[in-house]
Amino acid sequence: MNGQNLILDSLWPLLQATLTLTIPLTLISFVLGLAVALAVALMRLSSVPLVSGVARSFVSIIRGTPLLLQLFIIYYGLPALGLTFDPFPAAILAFTLNVGGYGAEVIRSSILSVPKGQWEAASTVGMPYVTTLRRVVLPQATRTAIPPLSNTLISLVKDTSLASTIQVTELLRVAQEAAAPTYQFFALYGVAAAYYWVVCLVLSFGQTRLEERQNRYVAI
Repeated sequence: MNGQNLILDSLWPLLQATLTLTIPLTLISFVLGLAVALAVALMRLSSVPLVSGVARSFVSIIRGTPLLLQLFIIYYGLPALGLTFDPFPAAILAFTLNVGGYGAEVIRSSILSVPKGQWEAASTVGMPYVTTLRRVVLPQATRTAIPPLSNTLISLVKDTSLASTIQVTELLRVAQEAAAPTYQFFALYGVAAAYYWVVCLVLSFGQTRLEERQNRYVAI
C-alpha cells in the first residue's frame, strides 16, 4: 500500500480515536482537574498550617515530577499496593492530578489578585466567606485565570499522547498501530499531528472568544 492510500484509509480511524478517546480524555481530566485545583488553591490560602502545608506539598510533587512518571506510577506502580486501574481511568487520574497541581497555582494567584477591598466590602454587609468567594471573588478571579487555564487545556490535549504508553488507544496509539505494518511512520504521524493541531486551533479560537466576552464587562 502506498503512502497516499494508507493516509486515506487511516483518516477515519484516526478521527474516530480523536473524537472518542483523545477529546473525552482531555475534557474529563480538565474538568475534574479544575475541581481539584480549586480545592487545593483554597487549601493553600488556608490559615491552618497543616492544611496549607498538605496543599503546598501536593503542588510541589506534581510540578516537580514528569507527567509520564506520574502515569507510570498510577498504572504500573499502584498495583503493587493493591490498587489496579484500567488504562483509561488511570490516564484520567494522572491527568486530573497534573491539571490540579498546575491549575491550583493559577487559581490561587488569581484569587490573590482580587483587591482586598472586595473581601472587606462583602464582610461589611454580612456576607459569609463561601458566598463572598462564590459571588464576588471567583467571578473576578476567573477573568484573570482564563488565559493560563486555557493554555493548560491546550497543553493537556497534546499531553494525552502520553496515554499511549499505558495502552490507551488514543490518537497517537492508533497512528502507531496503523503505521507499524508498513513502516509509514512519517505519513501517519503527520496525520496525527494535523489532528492535534486542529483541535488546539479550535480551543485557541474558543479561548479568544471567551476572553473577549469577559472583557466586555470590564470598565475602562
